Formats: sequence, structure tokens, C-alpha cells
Amino acid sequence: MVSASPKSFYLCFFLLFVSSHIQLRPVHGRDESRALMELKASLDPENKVLTTWASNADPCGGGFEGVACDGEGKVTNISLQGKGLLGYISPAVGWLKGLNGLYLHFNNISGKIPREIGNLTELSDLYLNVNNLSGGIPEETGTMDSLQVLQLSNNKLSGSIPPKLGLLKKLNVLDLQSNHLNGAIPATLGDLTGLTWLDLSFNQLFGSIPVRLSQLHQLSVLYVQNNSLSGNLPPELKKLGKNFKYGNNTDLCGDGFADLRYCTSADLLNASRPEPFSAGLAPQDIPQSVNISSHCNTTDCSNSSKSTNLAAIISGILVAFGILICGLIVFFWYRHRNQKIGGLLEASSTKLSTDRSKFPYCKTASPLISLEYSNRWDPMTDERSGIGFSQVVSQNYRFNLEEVECATQHFSEVNLLGKKGSFAATYKGILRDGSEVVVKRISKTNCKSDEAEFLRGLKTLTLLRHENLIGLRGFCYSRARGECFLIFNFVANGSLSQYLDAQGNENHRILDWPSRVSLIRGIAKGIEYLHSNRTNKPPLFHQNLSATKILMDRHFNPLLSSSGLHKLLADDVVFSSLKTSAAMGYLAPEYATVGRFTEKSDVYAFGVLVFQILTGKTRSTHHGPEAESGKLEDLIDQNLMGNYSKLEAAKLAGIALLCTIEVPSHRPTMEAVLQEVSSCCRFKNC
Repeated sequence: MVSASPKSFYLCFFLLFVSSHIQLRPVHGRDESRALMELKASLDPENKVLTTWASNADPCGGGFEGVACDGEGKVTNISLQGKGLLGYISPAVGWLKGLNGLYLHFNNISGKIPREIGNLTELSDLYLNVNNLSGGIPEETGTMDSLQVLQLSNNKLSGSIPPKLGLLKKLNVLDLQSNHLNGAIPATLGDLTGLTWLDLSFNQLFGSIPVRLSQLHQLSVLYVQNNSLSGNLPPELKKLGKNFKYGNNTDLCGDGFADLRYCTSADLLNASRPEPFSAGLAPQDIPQSVNISSHCNTTDCSNSSKSTNLAAIISGILVAFGILICGLIVFFWYRHRNQKIGGLLEASSTKLSTDRSKFPYCKTASPLISLEYSNRWDPMTDERSGIGFSQVVSQNYRFNLEEVECATQHFSEVNLLGKKGSFAATYKGILRDGSEVVVKRISKTNCKSDEAEFLRGLKTLTLLRHENLIGLRGFCYSRARGECFLIFNFVANGSLSQYLDAQGNENHRILDWPSRVSLIRGIAKGIEYLHSNRTNKPPLFHQNLSATKILMDRHFNPLLSSSGLHKLLADDVVFSSLKTSAAMGYLAPEYATVGRFTEKSDVYAFGVLVFQILTGKTRSTHHGPEAESGKLEDLIDQNLMGNYSKLEAAKLAGIALLCTIEVPSHRPTMEAVLQEVSSCCRFKNC
């Protein structure tokens, strides 16, 4: 009988490893490098900005500024917002078919949007706003099935809005404001069932507003002001309140709109005609691919095709051969060792347990700190940047990988608290001392690519210490995993969002009035601390405040989570996380124009949170009917059954209104807000 040694298994796995990697990395690396270099030449013709992009370097090696890749070495994100780029967008961008995010906003890019951009079928975020782009919106944009955000505002785009945009079923945000677009609003936009934000303002659009837009259940913001629109406004749009802006369209009419004339019979007759651009569009009407052959000569293309086929054939043979050899080895080994292995498995199976009480009994961790970066990222050294990790973060904050894995039972699904797309996963864990923690697991590609910038962000997190903030407990980076881990203390009573929308839910806990006032004051204290310039910390904006970011301890004291986290994360990840905030109404309106955060952005989000706490509703903001009525009893959560202080409620509602004023300079500072909130808080637990 043939017996297999462990060396045979190593040979087996080696063969499979080699064959699979030949299959996984054929030619896309070379194609993407060439595409990036063409993109560099077009965006930065004077080579003043993208100096780190070199033709002989690996785009996924960490040296290309603003470029992020996945585990297979495919380019997934390009983040070059606000870099002062002066060129145009090369059609070669269509070769980067693995892109999830393209962020070129707040530059001075001119020329047309290349139709080859339609090749990016995996792209979810396209930010080209605040540039000098001209020409029309390519119809090929309608083939980008994964698109969730299309930001083209503040350019010089002309022509009509392509009706094929109605095929983008995953689209949440469509912003075309401040261009030179004309024609009618396509009725096909009414097919975008997931659309939450539509801004067509400050263009030259004419015709009526399609009724189908008013039937979009998810739509919360519709801006069409400063166009040449006419006809009857669908009355269903009144539900949007102040989030529906239609001013400076002189021929609009509508019943129930205070600043519009009543519609005449002629207006109603026009409204009964077929809606503009309402031709039925099916996916088969759209070109399934975009020709980019003009940027690829015949020889190159044919060679590329042949090399791809050859690589596929070779890798297929190697895989088949490897599987055959491994199968024979495993077969003979299994027959020889079957009884021994059966005995071992039977004995060891009794030791497996998911009992959380076993957590504290992890073996003592190695003293070696697993805190390292590959590709020129090594925070343990001080030579290159002068900001080495040992100078930035004390030993007390450093965890090694063994401790993190032990605490989470090797990241068991049992301990998974939640995931945020491909950005991060959060686990509950228990350290050796028995304390409960939360471990946030983040891929390196989602972190800042610049070492000095990342370390400064990490230092900022270690400086945040306040009774209403969840401070950083520790940090670990594993080169082998390509991941970093942030460790925070576990908070027992969940987030504020779990205590909203209690109507009709018998199992839902109702927060009493003293708890709500205490919550508001605690949140205000936490934000004011972030904004302040203390001796041991710089001023900081939270940027992503929401009910899910307000956690509560065992005594229901509020704790702000994710404070300063944006200092560690890549820009595209930060932008991506804002979509939820915008959809829920936390994002200050000026962000769409200026594209940056200030302390007044946090003030706005605080005002929204106050309204939510007062009303007990997630969707209740200063635009809601409760606030519009002016009646306090309509605003305060009915679940309180009148058990609240009317004086305090009126003052807190007034503070919330001030905080959510549209003009940022008219909002108070958090220092002033905290003083006002404290003055109306008469309960001891405040």
C-alpha cells in the first residue's frame, strides 16, 4: 500500500496554488497599468499632480496615489477629488472594468464624458461634479447596472437627459444641477424605484414634471427650480414638503401649492397628453458593449486575445494535472490513516465549543506586536517619515493578532455584529481580562494610503477621551491578512435607532422624558468636545452623525461612535458612507454645493437628532408636518402620553430648528447649543 507523507500534501497544495494563480492573474494587470497611464496623461498633462503614477510600477503596490485594488490585484477605486486636475477624461477609463468608485470631483477637468465609461458595469459611485465638463451625458451611462450615485452637477453639460438613465435600477442619487441641459424631463426616471435624491435644478429644462416621479416611494428630495418647466404639478409631491423645490418656473401651476396659480382647463389638457420621452425602453434597446478599438491597434488586440487564450489553456492543464495528482495522494493516504484519523476526530470533536464563557481563557499572547504594513508601510520604523508608530501611539494601545483572533474566536460568524459592504465587519469579543469589546475589521485598501496621514489619524483617535465618546481601546495591523483592527469597548444598550419608531411595537422600549433630555445633553457635550480645541487634541468634525452612531451604556448615557474614523479611511470609503446619511436627512444641504464639512455640518445633524428624540421617529425632521404645524403636542412622541415638560420641550424644539437652518452661518455653535440645553435641563441625571 502506498503511504503519503506531509511533503506530498505540500507538493499537492503547491501545484494547485501555482495553477490557480496563473489562472487568476492573466493580463488584466498590464491592461490596467496601460489604462492608468493613459488616464494620467489626459488628466494631468503637465505631470504636476500624479507624480507617483509610474509606468514601471505596480498600481496595486501602494505607490499610485488615490488608487485602491482588491485582493486579486484589480483596480477598484480611483479617488482624485480636489487635486487641481486640468485635463480631460481619457476613453481608456473604460478598460478599468473592476472599478467600484470613480471620484474626480472638485477639479478643473474639461472635455466630454467618454462614452466608453459605459463599460464600467461594476461602478457604484461616479462623482464628476464641480468640473468644466461639456457635451452631452452619454447614453451608454444607462448600461452601468451597478450605479448607485451619479454626480454630474456644476459642469457645462448640454443636450437632453438620456431616457436610458431609467434603466439604472440601483440608482439612489442623481444630481444634474447647474448645467446647460435642455429638453423635457424623461418619464423613464419614474422607473428608478430606489431613487432618493433627484436634483435637476438650474438648467434649461422645459415641459411638465412627469407624474411617475411623484409615485416614487423612496424619493425624499426633488429639486427642479430655475428651469422653464410648465403645466400641472402632481399633488402627490406635496408630501416632500420643503424637500421639493420648484421656484422660478413661471408656467407651473398646481392646486394646494401656496405660491402657485390654480391650473386652468388648458393646463389640465396639456397634462393629459403623453409624457415626454416616455417611450418604453428595454435592456435589449441598449448597446451591450462600447467599442474602444480606436485606442487599441489590431496587432495589440490580437496579441492580447491570443495571450489570454494561451494562459487559459495552460492554466487549465495545470489545474487538471494538480487535481489528478492530489486526488491519488489523498486517496492512498486516507485508506492508510482512516482508523487513526477517525479516532482523533472523535476525541477532538468533544472539545469544540462556541460557549462564550470560554473567551477569557485564551492562551497568553506573544509579546511580538503584529503591527505592520507591507509596501513601504511600516509604522514601527521612524526613518522615512519621521512619524514612526512608536512615536505616535503608546504601547498601551497595541494589540497583536493573536489577542484579536482569540477575543473573537477567530472572527466566528457567531460573534459578527454587522457588515458595511466591503468596507468593514464588526465583531463582539472578550479579552483575556474578561472585558467585552467590539472589534472593527478593516481591509488595508480601505485605509489611507499615505503613511504619515494614516499615523496622524491614528494619533488623533488615541487623544479622544470624553464621557460621551467611545474612545479607541487598541489597534492591530496584520501584514499577512492585509487588514487592520480597531478595538473599542462594548456598549450594552445598543444604538438610539433601536428606540425610535416604537408606534405599534409592543416589545419596543419607550424612553421617558428625563432620559430623552439627558440624551440630548450628552450628545451635545460629545459634539462640543470634538469641536473644541483642547490642549491635548485638535478640533475635529464628526462628519457622519446619525441615530445609529449614538450608542447607550447600561445607564443610558449616550456615547458617540466612529468619532475621527474618517481620519483613517480612504476618501472613497468616507464618501460612500455619506449616502446613508443623506438618505436619512442628516447631511447638511450645503455639502452638495461646497463638498466639504464644517462644524456647522455637525450642528445640522445634531438638530435632526434632537427632532428624532423629541418625536420618537426616524423620519421626523424639521421638514415634517409635526414641525410645520407649530403645535407642540403634534411634535412630541405620543408614546409619552403627555408626561413631559412643555417648557423644556418647546425650548429643545426651538434649538433643533436653529440648528437645522439652511444657511450654515445662521446656525449656532455647539458651545452655545450646550449652554442652552444645559439651562433647560432640570433633572439630576442631566
